[in-house]
Amino acid sequence: MKLQKSPRFSPCPGPVVTVILDGVGISPRVDGDAVKAARTPLLDALMANRPFTQLCAHGKAVGMPSDDDMGNSEVGHNAIGAGRVFAQGAKLVSTAIQTGSVWQGTAWQEVVGATRSGGILHFIGLFSDGNVHSHIDHLKAMLVQAKREGVRRVRVHILLDGRDVGETSALEYVDPFEAFLNELRSSEFDVAIASGGGRMKVTMDRYEADWRMVALGWDLHVRGRGRTFASARDAILTYRAESPSVIDQDLPGFVIEKDGQPVGPIRDGDAVVFFNFRGDRAIEISRAFTEPGLNTFDRGPLPQVTYAGMMQYDGDLKLPNRFLVSPPAIDRTFGEYLARSGVTQYAISETQKFGHVTYFWNGNRSGKFDDKLETYVEIPSDRVPFEQRPWMKCAEITDALIDALGSGKHRYLRVNYANGDMVGHTGNFEAAVTAMQALDLQLARLLPAVFAARGTLLLTADHGNADEMFELDKKGNVKRGQDGKVRAKTSHTLNPVPCILVTDTAQPGWKLRQDLAKAGLSNLAATVLNLLGFEAPEGYDPSLVEPA
Repeated sequence: MKLQKSPRFSPCPGPVVTVILDGVGISPRVDGDAVKAARTPLLDALMANRPFTQLCAHGKAVGMPSDDDMGNSEVGHNAIGAGRVFAQGAKLVSTAIQTGSVWQGTAWQEVVGATRSGGILHFIGLFSDGNVHSHIDHLKAMLVQAKREGVRRVRVHILLDGRDVGETSALEYVDPFEAFLNELRSSEFDVAIASGGGRMKVTMDRYEADWRMVALGWDLHVRGRGRTFASARDAILTYRAESPSVIDQDLPGFVIEKDGQPVGPIRDGDAVVFFNFRGDRAIEISRAFTEPGLNTFDRGPLPQVTYAGMMQYDGDLKLPNRFLVSPPAIDRTFGEYLARSGVTQYAISETQKFGHVTYFWNGNRSGKFDDKLETYVEIPSDRVPFEQRPWMKCAEITDALIDALGSGKHRYLRVNYANGDMVGHTGNFEAAVTAMQALDLQLARLLPAVFAARGTLLLTADHGNADEMFELDKKGNVKRGQDGKVRAKTSHTLNPVPCILVTDTAQPGWKLRQDLAKAGLSNLAATVLNLLGFEAPEGYDPSLVEPA
């Protein structure tokens, strides 16, 4: 599995550096675009004076079911690292449900079978139709099938979104869902919402950034401990009244009680399905249910349950070992090809996106391909709301990256700057502008180091976010609330992302191709390999460059 030297491309004299500006797209609009509103002299100059093109980063170009589906960091980094497009979790789960194959699988049968001795079937997951981590239609389909197969008691633990959908849209999902449950409920089928909370407050931590979130979720879902309410609607309205500026992703946790008791704690003999299909924010809660020796927080007595994930979230760790739908089988990533060909690599980000330049980049694979050739660096993220420190860790990342370039040890380097996405998700426009300006300052520090190493920089993004911070109606007009204020948008966008190639050589020996009808993120792998002097492996999507 070795790369072939290219007879067409001479290798770049120095390292190749891929910079991912996470969540920085190209909007056709001006209003609500924090990227355009920011003072970014370096980025502006690069886009105006260097080889530049736009890449598709959403929909079918990254393996999503349709072009109405926004991209996300997982599928974006999968596409970049794989050099090809694979059908992703959203599409795979929808197909499995449509064909009925999921119900025939061993995992579903074991989950349903566990309830036949009196256990309750629990569903936990992100409660929206954002289609980034989950989809509410998948949950509804499982509830209908559970009733059809004779399951008698079901409890749903909802993680409110406000991030991949409207920032205060929770009741737009809760109210219709309660009506759906009322129609489904019968004397033979007892179903109810049991607990919940905002996705950035409880349960859905990732990359071990803050296990306290998982501990809070565990207390709510498993132990039935938390502030109690008669319904999810009551909880949401109460929290909003107490903190009018709070958005759904930050709502505190809640437990639904009846007659003074929680309606759905998780006990021995129960079954649990975590219905997110995306892995990064599913791994820690899955470990909490399945890892006996876990000591990151006090779980109390560990309930003996039949646990299943919607998908297997980590193939190397086999986590979880029971899953409803097989994940995409991504192979032959270009990181593996580089490692097998003796090319040294360096990957860096802060905690919030570290897994994207490692795990997702490598095809949902944990660890390194070659410990001697690969260096992975994680800068710990701040544990504060990102709008309060929108610069995040971009300076510290750049410090380490400049040192790595100066060492001369690494032939290929990749970095993810999380600011555009993580701050964009807060819905705070001014903070997103500050985030972009902070990034520009760091790029201005990084570029001279790339040039000093005689390197080539490839600047791109994995999807849009900060480029569209205001919600729009169907006519393209900015939405406003009753108070006249614009409604903040916290989700990703359908906009293309930039791709800029930067070198200090006047005649680098390559030029951007003009014959690719609709280039996407999957074209980047072949591009990097050409810059390194290799031909892309068979089956890779074509390079963005050709010999000059």
